[in-house]
Amino acid sequence: MNSRLLFITLFATILLGMRANAQGDVIHQASCSDPIILHEADSVKKELIAQGFIVVKEASMAMESEYEMPVIVPLTQGSWYQFVFIGDITSKLYEVRMFDWDEKQVVYEKKRWGDVDGNVISYSYIPQFSEYHMIKPVQVNSNKKKQLCGYVMLLKKVKK
Repeated sequence: MNSRLLFITLFATILLGMRANAQGDVIHQASCSDPIILHEADSVKKELIAQGFIVVKEASMAMESEYEMPVIVPLTQGSWYQFVFIGDITSKLYEVRMFDWDEKQVVYEKKRWGDVDGNVISYSYIPQFSEYHMIKPVQVNSNKKKQLCGYVMLLKKVKK
C-alpha cells in the first residue's frame, strides 16, 4: 500500500511540474506606453465617436518588428465596425490582415512611412456572419528598433 501511495504522489508531482513548466512557455500580451500613439488614439477615437461609433475594445500592445500580433474579436453579423491600428511613428511599413472563422482573409491594408497618416490604418467592416475574426497587425522598423509599441481599437456604429 505504501508503494502505491508513493507512486501516486510521485506521479502527481511530475504532472504538476510539467503543467507549471508548460505555463512558462505561454506568450502573454504586454501593454506599452507611447505618448505619441496615445495622443493619436485619442484623436481618432474622438472623431469616430462623433460619427456615432462606440469603443468595443482598445489596447496598447508591445510588438516586435516584423512579427504579427494576433487579436481575436467576436463580431456580430450585419453590424458596422471600424478597426484602427496605430504603429510606432519610426516604422517604415504597417500592415493589417483580417481573417474570418474559416481563416479566409477578408481585409488587407498596407501603409508606408511616407504616406499621409502612414502609421494609422483604419478600415470599416460589416461581417456576413456572427463569428470570431482574427486581426493580425504588423509593423517593420528599419532603425534597428526591435521593441515597438502599437495600439488597436475596435469600434461599433450605434447611431445613424
